[in-house]
Amino acid sequence: MNRSVFSTISRRYFLSECSLGLGGMAMASLMNADAGAGVTAQGAAGDKGPLGPKPPHFPAKAKSVIFLFMGGGPSQLDLFDYKPTLKKYEGQEVPDSVLKGADLPFIEREAALMASPFKFSRHGQSGAELSELLPNLAKIADDISIVRSIRTDAFNHAPAQIFLNSGSLLLGRPSMGAWVNYGLGSEAEDLPAYVVMNPGGGPSGGASCWTNGFLPSAHQGVMFRSQGDPVLFVSNPPGYDTKMQRESLDLINQLNQNHLGALGDPEIAGRIHSYEMAFRLQSSAPELMDLSSESQETLDLYGAKPGQSSFANTCLLARRLVERGVRFVSCILVDWDHHSDVAGSLKKSCGNTDQATAALVADLKRRGLLDDTLVIWGGEFGRTPMVEDNPALGRKLGRDHHPNAYSMWFAGGGIRPGQTIGATDDLGYHVVEDPVHIHDLHATILHLLGLDHTKLTYRYQGRNFRLTDVSGNVVSKLIA
Repeated sequence: MNRSVFSTISRRYFLSECSLGLGGMAMASLMNADAGAGVTAQGAAGDKGPLGPKPPHFPAKAKSVIFLFMGGGPSQLDLFDYKPTLKKYEGQEVPDSVLKGADLPFIEREAALMASPFKFSRHGQSGAELSELLPNLAKIADDISIVRSIRTDAFNHAPAQIFLNSGSLLLGRPSMGAWVNYGLGSEAEDLPAYVVMNPGGGPSGGASCWTNGFLPSAHQGVMFRSQGDPVLFVSNPPGYDTKMQRESLDLINQLNQNHLGALGDPEIAGRIHSYEMAFRLQSSAPELMDLSSESQETLDLYGAKPGQSSFANTCLLARRLVERGVRFVSCILVDWDHHSDVAGSLKKSCGNTDQATAALVADLKRRGLLDDTLVIWGGEFGRTPMVEDNPALGRKLGRDHHPNAYSMWFAGGGIRPGQTIGATDDLGYHVVEDPVHIHDLHATILHLLGLDHTKLTYRYQGRNFRLTDVSGNVVSKLIA
């Protein structure tokens, strides 16, 4: 037989069409996974390719998400969960009954209790109890909902960050943003559906925090920089003009379309989409990144300065992104791992974030965007009520990792504002009221976006996967 005939037949086609025993069964699983992606050779040729808008399972309260991911684990005991009992028993050891079965990565079980050195007071009509470190958040206390009873399954940074972002401790699972885009597609014309910004260093979990995993690659988070070109090499090199680039892309896309028609591989559709998105970014990115187009009043509100890389600029860019139809924006700040000098470190971290986060909520609200934009603030775990002192590591007056009970806050996007949900014990060690597991958090986020977390599935390696694995309940108290 002519060898050129074989060269046009892919291994996938050969195994699936010829039904070669186990190979045929294995290939059927792969083809089922592709079918779950909802991408066909015909459908992928549309203007938006694999990221075209899709209807939700039921009417949604939110259209987009801004996740302010505070990597490192902010101390809930010094910010949101005031415990006067710690002052009463400061310096004493924690009773064994409290620490039964506890995992303590860096401190001894005999470590002493440490009270927060900061004052707490109530704010707004809701009476939200907040630390003095958060004066700007206090001004919007009635617009947020605080959950004091979050719990996770990991006590080290990388696995906990991956678990928070993907619902799994295993590498290679799709991130939350990827699942959202797989379920809903995008309304953005000239921007990626899922954008990640990371001023000041990457998280321990790395790109696994925004990966597409086994979902088609079009759903992967796209890393933006907060100054200059948002994506490296998005600008043309000297001597390569737009006309030449367009002609090159047209040729490449025609070859890819021919390949897609022959094989039906959704990854080819994702490739086509990526090429076209990169081309459109070259015209949309400069306008997006030009913060000088914002009023001075808005820049001052955030504390943003055009041309700089800062968390303030990142928050302002997040608003500009959802304004332009981006579905999921993750703003990462890895500045909260306070094993030493928790008081001094928190002053610095809150000083870098409090104004910008409060400004983001206020700005979204005044522009009419908060109602359908869900804002989430929090880290991968909290900190212990016991002090961490470790001379060998140069640590003093810090707090260790604490997965059993910590706090996050939420705003907009169908959240019932002005409430505090959940409670911990007098020492802040265990959840005693309304526990919210990470899978419950994910189920609630998807619900607000109009997605049933039990039905948003993707078939891979012979079974259906979902963001919430085999658990998860919607936190009804959070929903308006």
